[in-house]
Amino acid sequence: MAGAGAPLPVAYQAWTSAAVPDWLNKGDNAWQMVSATLVGIQSMPGLVILYGSIVKKKWAVNSAFMALYAFAAVVICWVTWAYKMSFGDKLLPFWGKAGPALGQKFLIKQAGLPATTHYYHTGAVETPEIEPYYPMATMVWFQCVFAAISLVILAGSVLARMNFKAWMMFVPLWLTFSYTIGAFSLWGGGFLFQWGVMDYSGGYVIHLSSGVAGFVAAYWVGPRSKKDRERFPPNNVLLTLTGAGLLWLGWAGFNGGDPYSANIDSSMAVLNTNVCAATSLLVWTWLDVIFFHKPSVIGAVQGMITGLVCITPAAGLVQGWAAIVMGVLSGSVPWYTMMVLGKKFAVFQSVDDTLAVFHTHAVAGFLGGILTGLFAEPRLSGLFLAVTNSRGAVYGGSAGGVQILKQIVGGLFVIGWNVVVTSIICVVVKFVVPLRMTDEELLIGDDAVHGEEAYALWGDGEKLSLYKDDTTQHGMAMASSGATQVV
Repeated sequence: MAGAGAPLPVAYQAWTSAAVPDWLNKGDNAWQMVSATLVGIQSMPGLVILYGSIVKKKWAVNSAFMALYAFAAVVICWVTWAYKMSFGDKLLPFWGKAGPALGQKFLIKQAGLPATTHYYHTGAVETPEIEPYYPMATMVWFQCVFAAISLVILAGSVLARMNFKAWMMFVPLWLTFSYTIGAFSLWGGGFLFQWGVMDYSGGYVIHLSSGVAGFVAAYWVGPRSKKDRERFPPNNVLLTLTGAGLLWLGWAGFNGGDPYSANIDSSMAVLNTNVCAATSLLVWTWLDVIFFHKPSVIGAVQGMITGLVCITPAAGLVQGWAAIVMGVLSGSVPWYTMMVLGKKFAVFQSVDDTLAVFHTHAVAGFLGGILTGLFAEPRLSGLFLAVTNSRGAVYGGSAGGVQILKQIVGGLFVIGWNVVVTSIICVVVKFVVPLRMTDEELLIGDDAVHGEEAYALWGDGEKLSLYKDDTTQHGMAMASSGATQVV
């Protein structure tokens, strides 16, 4: 460590050039841009690869392209109007004022979220406006990749049958009228932010909203073809693992970047994220072995995802032991809703949620939000939250008990808004173009929709079955409304 009188190296000094103002922290800026890149990699190529390989061979191109298109479309919509609706000046208690984030005067000034100043009931300032030590351009891009992955996640519910032209219309509409609402309400200074609902990195804003919206959209679009619903094997399990690996490691930027700084809270968030994801993967695999006698690779991926989702609203707010507990629950509760309730309740059978996004994201996200209200540690909460003296219920006091209520109400708002708005968007789009592909397109797949195929192979990428009835194996039905079908 340099002595008190030793000058800083030139690279760390302010005003070394016009591009280095006195408020710029180069370390924070570098970490934030790296984090944004990691989150972007989760979508493209992460989920592009995962979607293209976890579906039937005839839907590989269409599924990957839906993810790729959503990512690109969100980038343009975000900088044109949606960023300021999410993080700009308040228009309504749940919505910001629309406007472009393109001009250099806006983008090169210090980042700040103008609606995030938090006040006591007396009117005195409790927590000042969030002002990270890097430019607005960094903040705009970091938040953009979060918005983009929300649409990519949602796409997982409607793969293998949604009309691509309908998807092209759906993406900007849902971003504008759903995502921006949740982002402003919980992060940008809206009423849930002011009330103190905890969502560290998007358990509600991203995962609960996209999981619920995906399920609702799947209802309006309708199911896959009967043949695809009965049997929908992954066309490349190893590529599925490649996409899953990019998703897992990219989560370091997802949760590690949300303190808006390269600080000790970001380190806690990254460690907790990996601990919870690993625990959840193991628990899901154990449950598959105990009840179905086979360790499923696709099931392990589902368990990994539910762990990542569950820890997201709590990542920098809980201790390591709590991350393990959350991993145990995220590996078992969504497993139960998918593998047991999903096969018993008519609503899960009638709505064709292709990749079981409702279970892996909506259930896991809501579960994580509630557990955040239970396990949020006071000192860690003080490092991040605008509402002082915030704490989880296990740490006692009236604030801890009330926090559970806040988490439930916040989650219900996100659920209710997405059910209504996603339904309206689907109905509007349906008046312009069909939501579902034609029966001929559903029969042929990628070649009919895009004139392209993923692999130069004969057939539909299915294994030769040794059983008389290839829809059953070891006495278990292979038909499923979700992605975990091999157990």
